[in-house]
Amino acid sequence: MTDDRDGGRREPAPNRRASRRVGADGLRSDGGDAIADGREADLDRGPFQRWVADSISRPERVYRAMFYVAAIFFLVTTLFPFYWLLMVALTPEGQLQNILFTPNGFNPGAFVEVFEVIPFHWYMFNSFVIALGSTIVVLVVGSLAGYAFGRLEFPGRTPLMLLVLVISFFPPAAFFIPLNDLFNTQFAALEPITGDGTLYNTPGALVTPLSAIFMPLSIFILTTFYAQIPDGLEDAARVEGTTRLGALFRVIIPLSAPGVATAGVLTFIAVYNEFFFSFLMTDGQPQNWAPILEGILAYQGQYEVMYHLMAAASILGVIPVAILVVVAQEKIVSGLTAGALKE
Repeated sequence: MTDDRDGGRREPAPNRRASRRVGADGLRSDGGDAIADGREADLDRGPFQRWVADSISRPERVYRAMFYVAAIFFLVTTLFPFYWLLMVALTPEGQLQNILFTPNGFNPGAFVEVFEVIPFHWYMFNSFVIALGSTIVVLVVGSLAGYAFGRLEFPGRTPLMLLVLVISFFPPAAFFIPLNDLFNTQFAALEPITGDGTLYNTPGALVTPLSAIFMPLSIFILTTFYAQIPDGLEDAARVEGTTRLGALFRVIIPLSAPGVATAGVLTFIAVYNEFFFSFLMTDGQPQNWAPILEGILAYQGQYEVMYHLMAAASILGVIPVAILVVVAQEKIVSGLTAGALKE
């Protein structure tokens, strides 16, 4: 026992240290109880509850997992049909029933045989010419309309723009009967060009309706881009003596290259893959401008269907579009995402 300055008595030092130790033991004991309770709570949770708790605490893992799942799903659903076409094309005729995930045999000659059975290259050429012609018409007319809607003020601009967009929602089949009557009508002015005076079995019977069908989308895309060009650039070109049409092709269109490329590529792909009008406006012969889909169907005979040649022709037909997308992918992405952020 020791005396304090005020006459009180202090407890012995060993007892004070013992008290601190007891207090420390008590804290450790309480912490151990909390950890034990947490472990018991973890044991009470099911697998799904533990996964939810872990996702809340570490959300970046969930985002990464969702990205991988979406990417794998997209790749499988997109690339597997092409893989299956390749397997069918490489399998010799008569052995298609035993295909699993590898070709039943190996016949790369099918990619050469497609040009020997029918003139498939003419079908590809026809589709390329029709798609290119439709794309040029759409870009020229769509640029003029996009300039008017995007940069000029005139009465009824908004209702007219809405009317153009509403027409784009009409199904193509709704226009077939009047167009079929029109293209099968004989015109004396066309007799020196077509022979019978009709547009049936000519590129005009395909380019005209297809350009009209895919025109509204291009007008909408080009209107959005042309409206974003500063007026000062066009005014500067006008001061130099350029007309409005010259300013459009020398200033507006070059500055809107991503939008023009996007509209052109989308139109080309859509026309290249179109089947409805091409099937009804031609007789299926390559010399009469039948497109590539007619050529693929030509491998289907009365008594047999050459599936391996149809698969090989399908792969060959996709190659030009794939090359176009790879070359123009940067313009397409920038064109589709332009205007998403407002600075």
